Amino acid sequence: MPKDARETGAGEMKSAARMDKAFLAICIVFGIYAALFIYRTSFVIEGRRYFSLFDDAMISMTYARNLAQGHGLVWNAGGERVEGITNLGWTLYMALLHLLPVAQSKISALVQASAAALLVAGLAFTRRIAIAISGGSAFVWIGSVVAAAFYLPIVNWSLQGMEVALLILLVNAALYKSVRSISAHAFSPWPYALLAVAMLVRLDMAMPFAVVLAFFWATDRGNRSRHLAWGLGLFAAAVVSQTVFRLAYYGDFLPNTYYLKIAGYPFLLRLTRGLYVTFVFIWRLNWVLFAVPIVLLVTRRERREVLLGVVLAGQLAYSIYVGGDAWESWGGSNRYVCIAMPCFFILFFQGVRAVGQRLRSYLAGRPGIGPAGVDRWLTRAAVALAAIALASFNAIYGPAALAEMALAKRPLYVEANELMTERALVVDKITDPAARIAVVWDGAIVYFAQRPAISILGKNDRKIAREKMHRVGGAKALVAFYPGHLKWDYAYSIGTLKPDVVVQLWEEPETATPFLSRDYSQIRLSGFQMNVRKGSPHVRWDRVQSLSTE
Repeated sequence: MPKDARETGAGEMKSAARMDKAFLAICIVFGIYAALFIYRTSFVIEGRRYFSLFDDAMISMTYARNLAQGHGLVWNAGGERVEGITNLGWTLYMALLHLLPVAQSKISALVQASAAALLVAGLAFTRRIAIAISGGSAFVWIGSVVAAAFYLPIVNWSLQGMEVALLILLVNAALYKSVRSISAHAFSPWPYALLAVAMLVRLDMAMPFAVVLAFFWATDRGNRSRHLAWGLGLFAAAVVSQTVFRLAYYGDFLPNTYYLKIAGYPFLLRLTRGLYVTFVFIWRLNWVLFAVPIVLLVTRRERREVLLGVVLAGQLAYSIYVGGDAWESWGGSNRYVCIAMPCFFILFFQGVRAVGQRLRSYLAGRPGIGPAGVDRWLTRAAVALAAIALASFNAIYGPAALAEMALAKRPLYVEANELMTERALVVDKITDPAARIAVVWDGAIVYFAQRPAISILGKNDRKIAREKMHRVGGAKALVAFYPGHLKWDYAYSIGTLKPDVVVQLWEEPETATPFLSRDYSQIRLSGFQMNVRKGSPHVRWDRVQSLSTE
C-alpha cells in the first residue's frame, strides 16, 4: 500500500476514534443528567422515597400491574374490560417489570432508567443519520445529538414514563435504514418492520409509517411494487392484529381514549385548536430557527433530507388533526411532535452548515481575508449560534423554563404527582381493599391506593367516553379544546355508581352538589378534602375520625 494511502487511512481511523470518544462523552454526560432528573422526580412521604411517573403513564402502570398479577389487562382488577391505554407495547413491557421483586414505590424508577437507556440508543441513530446526511460533519452530528439529548420535552416525556423514548428509537432506526437504502440506491424492508413494531407500541405511529411509505412510493419508482408489498403488508398486519385483539378482549374497534378525545366535538373547532397550539409551539421555539430546515429543504431538495422533513411535517399534521395535546400550556413540542424532533435538529444543523459553506465561499474570495481567518470566524459564529439555538429550543414557556432544564426547578407535574400519591396513601388508610373511589387523576392515586376506581373524566369508563363534550361559547371555542378533559357526568359517576369515596371533582363541581349533599359527608384528612359515602361498610370510620382530628 502506498505511504500516502496508509497515512490517509490512519488519519481517518484517528478521526473516527475521536468521534466515537466525543459521542461517548455526550452519552456519559446525558446519563448523569438523566439520573439527576429521575431523582428530581422522586419524593419522600412518611419516611419512604417514592418514584412516580407522569399521571397518564401511571394509568399504564396500573394496567401492567394487574396483568402481572393475573387480573388481565384492565384498570380495575376483576372489573369491566375497558382499553384506557393507547400504548399497548409499552404497557406490556411495564408488566414485565412488575414481575420483578421490586417495591411498588420503586418500580417507576425502573421504567425511567429503561427510558434513559432507550434515549441513548436513539441518540446513536440520530448520530448515524446526521453523519450520513452531512458527510460526516462533526458540527451537524454533535449539534443534533446534543440538542436531542437535552431537549426538555423529549427528556420530560421520556423520563416521566411515557413511551416517547421507545418510539424515538424505533423511528430513528427506521429512518437510518431508509437513509442507507437511499444512499445505496437499494430497497430495504427494515423501515417498515421497525415502524410496524412502533405501531404495536402505539397505534398512531401509523402516521410516520404512512409518510415513509408514501415517500418511497413517490421517489423510488424502480421499487414501487416492493415498497407497496412490504409496506402495506406490515401496515395491515399491525392494524389487523391489534384490532382483532381489541375486539376479542375489549369489544371495541378503537381504544376508549379515541372515543374520549375525538368523538362528540366539532372537527373544525378541534382543528383550529390544533393550528393554534402548533403556531404557539413554532413561535416559542423561535420561528426564524424553525425556518432554517424549511429553507434547506426548498433550496436543496436532497432526498434524504426531504425524508426527515416529511416525517416531521407528518407529526405536525397529526398533532393539528387531533387538536394538539392536553398539556400544551407547558410549551415545547407535545408528545406527538417530540418523536420527530431529532429530524428537526438534524435538518437545522445541516441548514446552518449549508449557510456556513456559502459564507465561506463568499468570504474566502474577499481581499484581505485568508482561508484560516474565515474558518476561525465561521467556527466561532457557528458555536455561538448553536448555543443560542439550544437555549431557544428549551425556553419552551419562556426563559424560566431554562431553570427546569437545569434541574434548578422540579420537573413538570412532579409536585402534583407527590400530592396525588399522598392522597392515595390517605385513601389506603381510611378504606378497605373493596372500597371504590372516584378520581380525576386516574394514574398515581389508583396505582398507589390499589382500590377499584371510577374514572370521572371517562378515560377508563366506556359510557362517559361516548358522551358529548362540554363546550364553551364565543371566540374561546376556537382554542378551548382540551383533549381527554371535556367529558364528565356527576349524575352517573356519583349519583348512579355511588363510590365509597369521592377523592376529587373536576369542573363545575356545583353540579355534583345534589348527589354529594344527599349521600355523602365532606371531610378533610391530612389537608385533603374528600367526600365519603354515609354508612359505607368499606370506610374505616375510626381512622377517618383520627385523621380528621390531626
